[in-house]
Amino acid sequence: MNVLTKSMLSMGLTAMLLSACGGEKKEVFDGSVTISGELKQIPEGEVVLSVYEADKITVLDTLEVKGGSFSYDLDIDKPNFYDLDLYGEKTVRLALYQEDVQIKYDFGTEELAVEGSADSRLLFRIDQLTAEYQEEANALNSAFYEAMTEKDQEKVQKIREQAVEMGMYQAERVKGVIAEAEGSFAALAGIGMLDPGKDFNFMDSIVTSLGEQYPDMKLINTWKQELNEMRALSIGQPAPEISLPNPEGEIVNLSDLRGKYVMVDFWAGWCKPCRDENPNVVRLYEKYKDEGFEVFGVSLDRTREMWTNAIEEDGLTWTQVSDLKYFNSTAAATYQINAIPATYMIDPEGNIMAKDLRGKSLERKLAEIFD
Repeated sequence: MNVLTKSMLSMGLTAMLLSACGGEKKEVFDGSVTISGELKQIPEGEVVLSVYEADKITVLDTLEVKGGSFSYDLDIDKPNFYDLDLYGEKTVRLALYQEDVQIKYDFGTEELAVEGSADSRLLFRIDQLTAEYQEEANALNSAFYEAMTEKDQEKVQKIREQAVEMGMYQAERVKGVIAEAEGSFAALAGIGMLDPGKDFNFMDSIVTSLGEQYPDMKLINTWKQELNEMRALSIGQPAPEISLPNPEGEIVNLSDLRGKYVMVDFWAGWCKPCRDENPNVVRLYEKYKDEGFEVFGVSLDRTREMWTNAIEEDGLTWTQVSDLKYFNSTAAATYQINAIPATYMIDPEGNIMAKDLRGKSLERKLAEIFD
């Protein structure tokens, strides 16, 4: 199940009251919302409404369209996410509970408007950001494969850095949209797009807030459980100890470097992106090591030969440890590493202060600390 679908399935809030304007009485939600629409230049086919349920999407009904217009009353007892399939050519995602929603779509111009439901409008904005990001990512992927084909390593590295920058920018945009619509259950669709390693505190605050309001919602509690499992490795938490042998077979502890800024670098001799990043780390290590910067390399190699050859070839002069157990390494398990390169920045008190720094992001963080 992908991240977006997972977030769609992590929804559920209890009933709320709708407020009318200027002193009028509050009106209790009657358990029904109206989905209406105006369609232009429509093709042949059907308009189909589906709902997200557990681990699947279930078709609810086919909507009748007359003269390009439709109106459908949906009985609903809890907030949820829905797909409105317009003739198999356009899918509109909806977040529905208390408010009616109106859809306007022109098949000729592909112009879409979602009006009414504040939750659906928030979801629409999130989907717009996703579509923009996907278009940018596709273009970057094409450039990456072209650079790989040309064996242009400098260009490959620049594209990797662009990808990191683009991901960070996208996360900030998504968080901005979520923050503007505080209290909307549709925010969880955006949360599912974020990286818990980098945005844990933000995600935790949203899920915690919703959990306090709706403590009995199973799927929100699932989110809480997953975040709790990640909490030990979140920003601000004490970095778990690592005690592994160095190339000479001597046990070395991460805590031995307490009092310095330490980057725990999970890498391997067989990992090309890791090897490509090593020159950057070497450069920054030489620049800041006398200021109090250290690197604690944790190799996920399988053989001592591959590990030590890579250390020598790349000129890695900082602390190196490994149990030569690949991803079954005890350190990899402790730090929940399932892909490399991966890094944790540890402050002098031994607490996690940043994650997955490399390239320009590592350089900026070190400059922020030491310059």
